[in-house]
Amino acid sequence: MGSAKKTSNTARQARIAEMRRAEEARERRNRVLTIAVSALVVAGLVVGGVVLVRSQSGGDDADTASDAKSSGKFVTGADGVRTWKGTLARNHVAKKVTYPMEPPVGGDHNQVWMNCNGDVYTKPLQNENAVHSLEHGAVWVTYTDKAPKADVEALAAKVKKTPYSLMSPDDKQADPIMLSAWGHQRTVTGASDPNVDKFFAQFVQGEQTPEPGAACTQGLSQ
Repeated sequence: MGSAKKTSNTARQARIAEMRRAEEARERRNRVLTIAVSALVVAGLVVGGVVLVRSQSGGDDADTASDAKSSGKFVTGADGVRTWKGTLARNHVAKKVTYPMEPPVGGDHNQVWMNCNGDVYTKPLQNENAVHSLEHGAVWVTYTDKAPKADVEALAAKVKKTPYSLMSPDDKQADPIMLSAWGHQRTVTGASDPNVDKFFAQFVQGEQTPEPGAACTQGLSQ
């Protein structure tokens, strides 16, 4: 009887020991799995962080798009108007665009246009917004700090009377006073230059307009 009880206790202890070994093995597997999963999560966060930093780093690839789809060159006509011979892209982009001319006369641009209902701006514009105005058929008058004050004031008065036109300073351009429309551009000597009226007559909502009749209000304003 005592022998049977001893055998039973031994078997019970053996089962308990086996159960403990099995539990310890499960715990070891769980620890290994937990560590592995944690490592994967950390690696994923690191990779995601690197991608996020790169996308927000301010590098050329992140913030600037080259207007590679616009190609060609200006050809100057007998009337002095430079016409872009080639292609001008018309995609909406959220980045700054490097244009092949200054001021630009077309190309990829921001989805929001500058108000161009005779709007006169006293600060330089974002090219991407102004190009969208040109797409709507606006004429853009730009000037540098070398333009005579009297000419600037006279041109501003003309713009204010002309729907589908806008005006702003641009010290990056080559000449003191320039007029731009989609695909066309010219330099004028001053507000009294007869070519000002000719340019406005030809290009305000002219045949070059990619989107005739599109709005010049309810856009962006300074």
